[in-house]
Amino acid sequence: MEILVFGAQADEKPLIEQAFQGHDEVRCLDVFLNEDTAPIAAGHEIVSTSVNADLGAGVLEILAAGGTRMVAQRSTGFNNIDLDAAERLGLTVARVSYYSPHSVAEFTWTLAMAVNRRIVRAATRTRDFDFRLHGLMGRDMHGRTAGVIGTGKIGEAFARIAHGFGMRLLGWDVAENPACMELGMSYVPREELLARSDLITLHVPLMPETRHLIDATALKSMRDDAILVNTSRGGLIDTTALVGELRAGRFSGVGLDVYEAEAGLFYLDKSLEVIVDDTLARLVTFPNVLVTSHQAYYTEDAVGQIVDATARNVLDYREGRRSENVLVPRS
Repeated sequence: MEILVFGAQADEKPLIEQAFQGHDEVRCLDVFLNEDTAPIAAGHEIVSTSVNADLGAGVLEILAAGGTRMVAQRSTGFNNIDLDAAERLGLTVARVSYYSPHSVAEFTWTLAMAVNRRIVRAATRTRDFDFRLHGLMGRDMHGRTAGVIGTGKIGEAFARIAHGFGMRLLGWDVAENPACMELGMSYVPREELLARSDLITLHVPLMPETRHLIDATALKSMRDDAILVNTSRGGLIDTTALVGELRAGRFSGVGLDVYEAEAGLFYLDKSLEVIVDDTLARLVTFPNVLVTSHQAYYTEDAVGQIVDATARNVLDYREGRRSENVLVPRS
């Protein structure tokens, strides 16, 4: 059986081929799944998709009509999948419920320190042999307060690094994590966390109740010199409201690895095109903002775990097993 893999990155392809070796053939495509590309899957019982795939009802209907019976998503998040439509169409859907939390936590810190210490500006200057220090002053993280919104595995890994920096820890989540509390984390209301934190990081899933969790009101409650980092999902932040606050000169730094309208942009080369997304175009012009292309998870360790789990999901489907990764079971 040939598995059709959409949105396979060049670095990811050999790991995918290795994971399926011995029990399935795979064909890797660099195009992302959407209504235009879905017909390519005709005749393939199993397709694998990336986090930026369009798996709305329309796409799922095309897949089902072409003979697809399973969708294996290579990510933890699944807010891009219409699960009700999948169930109605008899499609089995699986995701990867776990991979290295350190990949995302470490990258979160990379963004935080890059904006804090003005690394991009400094590197650009030195490339032009401009070695002035003006405008490059950052702050010690030691002794300051980190606010962690979402204290699951990734939030905990971030908190451990913050603890190593000697920071005070505030947390907000629907459930308290004992491991974070052992690090000295105090759980407080979200409003208090936003008001008190020097560094705020987001590690919650995107759901209807968390969409624009950081809205205009939340942004205004933050300190003027706060650092905000998002490596979770773009829809957690009201980006239009964020741009408004940045235009007012607020925030020491903002690091975004995700963007709420990233589908159709991230993972693609748009360097020769006109970007019509005015919000994103404005966002990247701020000197205190660093935007990266949803790469926090992108380490050999994490991607290897993701593709191995995806291969197991496919094997489980074929052999009639059900694991914790299954979102819509086989009918």
